[in-house]
Amino acid sequence: MANERLQAVLAQLKPATGGQSALDKITQKNPDDIVITLALRTPMARGFKGGFKDTDLDYLVLQLLQEVMAKSKLDPNLIDDVVMGNANNDKASTICRTAALAAGIPYTAGAAAISRFCSSGLMSIQSVAYEIAQGAIEIGIAIGAESMSKGPDRTPQPFHPEIMKEPDAADCMQPMGQTSENVGDDFGISREMQDRYSVESFRRAEVAQKAGWFEDEIVPIRTTVKVGKDGKGPEREMTVTKDEGPRYGTTLESLSKIRPAFPQFGNKTTGGNASQITDGAAAVILMKRSKAIELGQPILAKFVGATVAGVPPRIMGIGPSIAIPKLLSMYNLRKEDIDIFEINEAFASMAVYCIDKLGLDHKKVNPRGGAIALGHPLGCTGTRQVCTILSEARRTKKKVLVTSMCIGTGQGMAGLFINEQ
Repeated sequence: MANERLQAVLAQLKPATGGQSALDKITQKNPDDIVITLALRTPMARGFKGGFKDTDLDYLVLQLLQEVMAKSKLDPNLIDDVVMGNANNDKASTICRTAALAAGIPYTAGAAAISRFCSSGLMSIQSVAYEIAQGAIEIGIAIGAESMSKGPDRTPQPFHPEIMKEPDAADCMQPMGQTSENVGDDFGISREMQDRYSVESFRRAEVAQKAGWFEDEIVPIRTTVKVGKDGKGPEREMTVTKDEGPRYGTTLESLSKIRPAFPQFGNKTTGGNASQITDGAAAVILMKRSKAIELGQPILAKFVGATVAGVPPRIMGIGPSIAIPKLLSMYNLRKEDIDIFEINEAFASMAVYCIDKLGLDHKKVNPRGGAIALGHPLGCTGTRQVCTILSEARRTKKKVLVTSMCIGTGQGMAGLFINEQ
């Protein structure tokens, strides 16, 4: 009976025919489409100060995976691979493997960590999707996870002198704050422009949080926090249920009073117009459409594809302005075809530049606020964006979705999704 139902549904998924528009082609439903059947994330907690400051990454990922398996109702034996995007933890591969095993996923499933700095979460989705498309696996879980409290971003030590002779290679050593000041200086993005943009990010996040829009994408996380000013006091049990980054009532006046964060490089970037240091994790389940129908899994979205592009390392923040056009050209799409953009707000300087350079309608970009208000746990962001954009698309009935982010060392990445909720 189940097989007959599957064949009946698949028979309705007609292959693309000639004369279709580019939009028709990417929204066409085919049995081999790679689809997302679940997308969940933890709250985004403030680094060093918030609910996850004393939580090890393995425990955070464990609880997320437990929620993913419980809510999906999938037989754990069907999971073929678990891939975790992470930027800073040198034990990421082991963390992914052990957390998956502890969450009830059998040892027969694979596990690995993957890294492309701030795009690691999106890269994990791309990796699992490509494994499925190539027939290597049938069902996979893509995770993005980062504890910046436990493994904060650090400027690496200089490389071999022969490498540092190359100017672009040497520029990869520039601190991220310096690259933000470079973008502001090179493209005339003033402190006021950056602060005004940030006020809107905080406002949108406040509206979304107060309205409960984030609730369907977030799972509560149980943990313990050491109390006391020095963080060495007794532990207190708590459950983190919501994002800690939004600062209600943020105004241009309040942001204008914040001192520059990198005075040695410039005077435009501050703690109020840059992404917050944050801890968090997010995950999605991927499989072919035919498999989702066979298993009775809900189809949230179709993953169309993703791409990466390089830019000068000293202005790495402009990455989305190159990656997004490259992605759209791959599928013969126009910017007007996209209903929602999620562009990571690593810094207001790069967000302002990218939106202006691409000529985007700001109303379509980060409608629930971005990393300035929500935070940017490096390896998590690419997956967190997918959870948020799918939740927003469900609420607003939007269809064609793009996520993108800049990447340290001078890159940008972008992904294309079709909402089917």
